[in-house]
Amino acid sequence: MPPISPLAPTGGFPELPPVNGVRFSACEAGIRYAGRKDLMLAEIASGSSIAGVFTRSQTRSAPVLWCEDCLKHQNDAPGGFAILVNSGNSNAFTGGRGFEGVERCTKATADSLNIPHEHVYMSSTGVIGEPLPTDKVLAKIEDLKSALSPLNGRDAADAIMTTDTFAKGVAMHINLDGVDVVLTGFAKGSGMIAPDMATMLVYMFTDAAIAQPMLQKMVSEINAVTFNSITVDSDTSTSDTLLMAATGRAEMTPITSQDDPRYEAFSRALHDAMRDLAHQVVRDGEGATKFVEIQVQGASSDASAHVIGKAIANSPLVKTAIAGEDPNWGRIVMAVGKSGEPADRDLLSIRFGEILVAENGWVSPSYKEQLGADYMKNSELLIDVDMGIGTGSATIWTCDLTHQYITINADYRS
Repeated sequence: MPPISPLAPTGGFPELPPVNGVRFSACEAGIRYAGRKDLMLAEIASGSSIAGVFTRSQTRSAPVLWCEDCLKHQNDAPGGFAILVNSGNSNAFTGGRGFEGVERCTKATADSLNIPHEHVYMSSTGVIGEPLPTDKVLAKIEDLKSALSPLNGRDAADAIMTTDTFAKGVAMHINLDGVDVVLTGFAKGSGMIAPDMATMLVYMFTDAAIAQPMLQKMVSEINAVTFNSITVDSDTSTSDTLLMAATGRAEMTPITSQDDPRYEAFSRALHDAMRDLAHQVVRDGEGATKFVEIQVQGASSDASAHVIGKAIANSPLVKTAIAGEDPNWGRIVMAVGKSGEPADRDLLSIRFGEILVAENGWVSPSYKEQLGADYMKNSELLIDVDMGIGTGSATIWTCDLTHQYITINADYRS
């Protein structure tokens, strides 16, 4: 395993409290890695609501296509649910053999847990273009079933990692009109991160009772301002998947309307949890040494601000300048211009943290290069861009681009 990212959360992986109606297990299947867990199973109680968002890549994997179909048919039959995940092999660009592997693995899981076949979601992450060693997965299904426990969330989080340097988790308790509900989740992702809904996988669980349409609405909307607002290297994976289960086991009446005040309370907590995990993915960016928040305001629209923010965050020239602690604000101007979004050079202003760098189409009279150079030595940076032409705003999170990123990806398959 590589050294832990210097940007990793100081508290380490959180303790995941049990979620009533969810059990986990994980094991070593030898799919690609030796001596580490690479296969996990989550069993979810009958009557749960499942929501999800997936990559919009035009070459998305067989497991993603399977999950998209499962989500459409989750109410066609009664029974529990399951999520089966392997690391080391993405089962993407594997033709008919890829779909056959998903069919066999999900069918064996459904039979073992006695649940409908279409209730078994599957995710795969790792190398693209190599057949999934299905027999290795099938050989472990019964072992996974026998090891299921509400306390095995950390093992499940470990099993889905590839080039990650640390497991990523979140846990919180939420008070919904006097009822305590649990919200937990874990994610993986380090490279090939530019989610469009990286190799990124996210799984969230709660015992709150939330009708599926309401849960899907929350997940889709929050995803747009959390996971879809991060980027490590601009590359959208074939495998991006976010699945959330609400078991309804908490002693509460279900949330069935957006007008229910509990909807907003739960949505705020879910936003915080998803943003936390999204930030952890960026903090584990391959080779990253800087965590960067890019705030764009004054744009012609929120959508325009998002595009501008992504253009800055994805620019190799911006990211390498940050890695070299070079306050090269001209590269930010370049990135704004190449975004293709409405801009007026003479209204643009740029700040590094609280330092006004440029305004009115020129360097600020108060700016000194040493101020910018000193600021760039921080491990957490804020770049603020005010377009000065409207009210649109967006926040994007990214990291620097170092030589270590090249090292990791030059020999990823070796």
